[in-house]
Amino acid sequence: MSAALHPTSAERPVASLSDREREILAFERQWWKYDGAKEQSVKELFDMSATRYYQVLNALIDTQAALEHDPMLVKRLRRMRAQRQRARSARRLGVQL
Repeated sequence: MSAALHPTSAERPVASLSDREREILAFERQWWKYDGAKEQSVKELFDMSATRYYQVLNALIDTQAALEHDPMLVKRLRRMRAQRQRARSARRLGVQL
């Protein structure tokens, strides 16, 4: 079979982000510019609870499309999430970090 029929993963198009997903990433890049609490800004801008926003954000930063759209931001958000997970695990186990 020819390579044209079976493109490599590097040649396959990555699913593009929706407008809302791009808006969420842009917000994460600049949320500190908004007055008031982040949760209130999330409610006003995206019409969703903070809990739902973070669920959507966490799923979003796990996508290849988000990584390609803004690699520095996505890697930073992934790193911050991993740090929080390690801290929670350490607290549950009674370990000092």
